[in-house]
Amino acid sequence: MSYENILIEKEEGIAIITINRPAKLNALNIATIDELHRALKELKDDKDTRVLIITGSGEKAFVAGADISEFADFSVKQGKRLSEKGQDSLFDYIENYNKPVIAAINGFALGGGLELAMACHFRLANDHARMGLPEVSLGVIPGYGGTQRLPQLIGKGRAMEMILTGGMIGTEQALSYGLINHMVAQEQLIPTCKEIAHKIMKNSPVAVATAIKAVNVGYSKKGFDTEIDLFGESFGTEDFKEGTAAFLEKRKAKFPGK
Repeated sequence: MSYENILIEKEEGIAIITINRPAKLNALNIATIDELHRALKELKDDKDTRVLIITGSGEKAFVAGADISEFADFSVKQGKRLSEKGQDSLFDYIENYNKPVIAAINGFALGGGLELAMACHFRLANDHARMGLPEVSLGVIPGYGGTQRLPQLIGKGRAMEMILTGGMIGTEQALSYGLINHMVAQEQLIPTCKEIAHKIMKNSPVAVATAIKAVNVGYSKKGFDTEIDLFGESFGTEDFKEGTAAFLEKRKAKFPGK
């Protein structure tokens, strides 16, 4: 199967999926989300693949957010559908995947990029990575699971601060928060992921798949459904129209507060 926006490399039971849109800092557009889903679906049935690693091309960005230009003019209904479809086909799909998926964060992981990393079963980052959920600066909220997975990973208070300020944190802070498992130099990022993958592959693939399922049972789907609804409602606000327009026009937003 051929892809325009991702690359797949296989070796010794490991599949490395690289999001390859360097000119856009690997931003997630609808086509890339679809390609990732198709690749994951194909690898799910590949008995030779035991562990997956997701990363971004280059050293600047893992995924620097969603492609804002695609949904700036969406209605409430379209916004809700965007969130619902994305969660179902990619973010929830990864979280409930039957093989371990490791995020190798090689730079900026913002908005949908951080949400993608959080959907993976665990995360490693290079020492200059930056992470955040800046959606409120656009008049919208995280819509790909960010309001649910971030509190689960780092606690409610820290998650609230990150989401409400829209600010970024560095790798050391992400490590202390528990957002990532390991911080390594860029040249050691993929090798360290592979090292962990080989440790996992020594174990029963059936037991590993079952363990993933068992851990995920502890987290409610209701919160994600609420996020989808509220994300969609954000598309009907004047703040959203101003926030996205300001972003695309590269100016500071002046939110009317309605």
